[in-house]
Amino acid sequence: MRLFTAIDLPVEMLEKIGAFLARLRPLAKLRWTPVENLHITTKFIGEWPEARIGEMIAALEPLVTNPPHIAIRGVGWFPNTRRPHTFWAGVDGGEALVALARSTEQAVARLGVPVENRVYSPHLTLARVKDKVRIEDVIAAAGEPDFGAFQATSFFLYLSAHGKYSKLAEFPLNS
Repeated sequence: MRLFTAIDLPVEMLEKIGAFLARLRPLAKLRWTPVENLHITTKFIGEWPEARIGEMIAALEPLVTNPPHIAIRGVGWFPNTRRPHTFWAGVDGGEALVALARSTEQAVARLGVPVENRVYSPHLTLARVKDKVRIEDVIAAAGEPDFGAFQATSFFLYLSAHGKYSKLAEFPLNS
């Protein structure tokens, strides 16, 4: 089982992002992320034995953290516009989102999940570059979008299989 934890986006925000992507899709042949798959990853867990799913849920249940206020705005390219690989939207969740990611990391590390060495950099992956493609039109049309903000009230344990995501458990955020 391939697992990760994430925060879902409100429906209204997904609709705004969906309209934005619909406007950009015709401008470049990218592998666009389906809107229903957009989420804010807090921890990529990776492969996990199905027989141990109860352990994973038990490790995540006791997490206590302030519910983050999250704003989604701006777009960019990883690693840069000269060698684009990923088109992303910015996620600003402040210290509360960083704390949730850190707590999740620590909880699953106790089960043997490898600790991520990179700094947590929340973003929404809007598209991936398949082949060398002109992105200038996308850059010009994208502008500096502001998709709004919301208060996260829970996060989820997800299963990723064949490009589809399924929720396995929900964890409320309490301070």
